[in-house]
Amino acid sequence: MQQRLDYKQAAPAAFQAMLGLENYVRQSGLEHSLLELVKTRVSQINGCAYCLDMHTKDARAAGETEQRLYLLPAWRETSFYSERERAALAWAEAVTQLGPHGIPDALYDEVRGQFDEKALVDLTLATIAINGWNRLAIPFRSEAGTYQPPKAHAA
Repeated sequence: MQQRLDYKQAAPAAFQAMLGLENYVRQSGLEHSLLELVKTRVSQINGCAYCLDMHTKDARAAGETEQRLYLLPAWRETSFYSERERAALAWAEAVTQLGPHGIPDALYDEVRGQFDEKALVDLTLATIAINGWNRLAIPFRSEAGTYQPPKAHAA
């Protein structure tokens, strides 16, 4: 598919606003590996090829295993994810697929067992951010396969 338009060029101030939220999330203190799992899972739900390409590359560059990435759509069926990751994935899915009844108390209680108040707000903002990026990339057909992860810094 051919890209319809470059939203970064068409509305640079809006792009910068989105980057502001993204930068906040990156600096929030949530684990990078957890954020990449959430971003990948939400992008799978939304069917965003560009974001899936980006976040699986970023996850692998940061040391994530192929096996965990391959099994992410079936995370409930495996033991490859920690309780914290499982809670984050359940929360991200619920926020992404928000229905008319909101989020069940049982899920909130489960997630609060893994995340303090600030971390839960940050996780929710991370989910909101990737949903927003998906909703920019999909309608404007951002081209999957073009993203290159940043080079790791030498220690």
